Amino acid sequence: MASLTRASSSEMDTRVKDYLDDKIQTAADFEGLEVLLQQARTQQQLLKKQLEEASSDFERATQALHEHETSIQEKAESYQEQQSDIDRRLIYITEATTSDDAVKKFETSMAKLRRLDLATGYLQLLQEVDVLCEQARNDSKTSARLAIPAYTRLRSLVKALHDGQPAAEGAAPHLVDHVEQQTSKVYALLKEALSSDLNKTLDQMGWPKKDMHLDSKMVANWTEQVNTLLDLQVPDLLLESTKTHNEPSNAQPKILLPLEVMVHPLQLRFRYHFYGKRATNRLDKPEYFLSHILDLLEDHNGFLVDYLQPVLDDRFRAVPELEDVLYPDATSAFISALLPMVSAKVLTLLPQISSQPQLFSHFMHELMSFDTTIRDSWAYTPTPHSLSDWKGLTWSVLVTHEYFESWLKVEKEFALARYEAIIAASDSGEIDYDSTEPGSTKPTKSAIRVNDLLETITDRYRPLSSFSHKLRFLIDIQLEVFDQYHQRLHGSLERYIMDTSTLGKVIQGSTGTANDARGINNVSGMYGLESLSKVFGSAEYLERKMSDWGDDIFFLELWEELQDRARRNAGSKGTVGRDLPTSDVASRTSASINQIDDPDSGEPDGGALFDETASAYQRLRLKAEEQINELLISAVTASLRPYSKVAGWSSLISSGTTASMHSSFTPTSALDMPLQLLSDYLSFLAKVLAASPLRRITRQLCLAIQKYIWDNVLMRHNFSASGAEQLKGDVEAIEKVIDASIYQPGEAARGMRRLNEGIRLLGLPIRPSTSNSKSVAAAGVDEEMEKEEGWGFDNDNDNDDSDEGATAAAGAESDGGSDTSNKDASGGDRVFSLWEVEKRVFKSNESARNVLLDMGIETLSESDARAVLERRVEVGS
Repeated sequence: MASLTRASSSEMDTRVKDYLDDKIQTAADFEGLEVLLQQARTQQQLLKKQLEEASSDFERATQALHEHETSIQEKAESYQEQQSDIDRRLIYITEATTSDDAVKKFETSMAKLRRLDLATGYLQLLQEVDVLCEQARNDSKTSARLAIPAYTRLRSLVKALHDGQPAAEGAAPHLVDHVEQQTSKVYALLKEALSSDLNKTLDQMGWPKKDMHLDSKMVANWTEQVNTLLDLQVPDLLLESTKTHNEPSNAQPKILLPLEVMVHPLQLRFRYHFYGKRATNRLDKPEYFLSHILDLLEDHNGFLVDYLQPVLDDRFRAVPELEDVLYPDATSAFISALLPMVSAKVLTLLPQISSQPQLFSHFMHELMSFDTTIRDSWAYTPTPHSLSDWKGLTWSVLVTHEYFESWLKVEKEFALARYEAIIAASDSGEIDYDSTEPGSTKPTKSAIRVNDLLETITDRYRPLSSFSHKLRFLIDIQLEVFDQYHQRLHGSLERYIMDTSTLGKVIQGSTGTANDARGINNVSGMYGLESLSKVFGSAEYLERKMSDWGDDIFFLELWEELQDRARRNAGSKGTVGRDLPTSDVASRTSASINQIDDPDSGEPDGGALFDETASAYQRLRLKAEEQINELLISAVTASLRPYSKVAGWSSLISSGTTASMHSSFTPTSALDMPLQLLSDYLSFLAKVLAASPLRRITRQLCLAIQKYIWDNVLMRHNFSASGAEQLKGDVEAIEKVIDASIYQPGEAARGMRRLNEGIRLLGLPIRPSTSNSKSVAAAGVDEEMEKEEGWGFDNDNDNDDSDEGATAAAGAESDGGSDTSNKDASGGDRVFSLWEVEKRVFKSNESARNVLLDMGIETLSESDARAVLERRVEVGS
């Protein structure tokens, strides 16, 4: 202990020394020694005070611990004493030998007491119900309004019992049923009394006449009685308010008691006119009773808006909870009161007319029209917080009462029967020139009528509120008609192809006739062209109509809903409606809805309801256009065979200048048949095709004519200058006929540009003309001089040096690619000579390209130019 004390003192001395060394380092620091001592004393006092407080807290905590231990021990001893006392009492009361047996007997007694308390509560509840019922009956004898508080209390008891049933696990169902029955009896009593009072007032007012007696006292009585009936109904409505957001979408709208009373005489009148054997009750005229309901709305809506609407406004302001059950609009409330009589009448008619297709179809269309009028014209909203439009009585008939399949079958049979009638019409295959705009492709009358039929079908199912029903109509009827008409057009095209193929084999095995050469027969001639044009025009017309329908708001909304459902139900077994698998719908509408793999991937690009059908019609149109091209090409090239055998192109001699030749030009006689054929065929196509397909077909025909004349005339014969001019004139005659037939100037020249450039190259003059007034004789002399002097550069004989130099200089200038090589000295268009062009074309590929560029020839290759020039007798010899 001594060593510890010394160690502690030594440590303290060290700390003091360090402190002093830190505070006193110079002589000047001794002046503040008194301050340091004072600070040390202050710190010592604080430390002593803290030590005293800590010691005091420790003593108090120790004392509290001892007191808590003593208290716990006392409580434990008390609990043991009480437990012993309870055990002794249980044993004494239950006369049991052990405490466990005593507990079991005691719990049995307590259960009996609880049942006794419950029975007492039941009796008290029954007593209160009897008292309230008796009070309501007595008060109703004086004034039914006085009995409403008693009924309200009864209704609250019913609600409390229903709310407590889940916690009680459905206990006491007989009690709940008894209270409900007593409450219903009181309700019926009060309703009858209040309704009787309101009926008396209505009789005095003259309801439901158009001219009613509406003085202030009468209106005040009516308003008070309406409010009293609403007071009676409010507890029931509030009871329903908790179920509003969970009730099914087809829940029936609530009918206000005052309107139920006011509608009763209207119901009697309705039954009088539209039941029994009255003339107005006709199965084939459902519009009679439907229009009668609309007339009632027109007649009485003004009164209800003026007098009932303020009452409803006050009621909804006083009880805001009612907005969860009712829509605060007098017109909608009146419609809700009228609809039950319409629904009852509809259900009585359906069993009678469902087996009669015409009556059934007419009835459904009238009912949809009625729903549309109620929904659109009267803005009917039966329930508050409605996220969609009222579905209508049609939806109830088709879905709730399951008449949709029967109706769909009837409509499909009607549509297909109408389609068959359209096809069977004697003029169905005729081209309709007047139904479409000028300049558009002309369809057949059957295509136009089929389109009208499909639009009528759309109008028939457009008012439906069910997406599944709309899609079924689209797939089962509209697309079915589209498919059948497509099969008809496709079959017609296939028959044409088969017949022309068989005919071709027969022609190949025969020696041929004049008609065969012209390509004119019942299959591949004008008759065949007309048949193909009908297929093309009908397919193009319906394809265009499907594109227009894709932009219609009705089909756009249907398509968006289809995409949304396919996205939400993505998967191999997904559905988009009742019995509508996604894969089946995609195969009939658009394959793009099958591309939705990820529900969060967003909407697919493109797509429309008629994608698959429109694609089928597009393929049919393209195939028909291809067959038209083949027919025209085959017929025209066959008619050009005699022209390809014309000889003497190299021996033709011009009898005058170029200008005089063109002024008196006569096409080769072998072209008479092709020109007539082109005029007939293209004139017909110009009347039935729009500008775009007509240009495509004409372009293909021109390319075929160009290839045929190039291969069988230009490349197989030798030509003199006059022969080249004759060929040029013949081609211009063909172009003129084509342009005149299709009313498109220059179209043929654009399609036969290669041939025209070849003929231009073929017809180059021996020497370029320097004067338009040069005589024919002078031209002949120049030609002979050119033959003798200009053609000698390939011979071994010496030639005039000056001529050779001039020729070489001209060639060098041209090869040099001068910008003015295609201009003469006077600035006019330069006329190239045969020898100049021939020399540069055969010199090299680069030289050939340059001269062709200088001449403005773009479609001919170097080899083409050489082949053409070799067909000139001057070059070829």
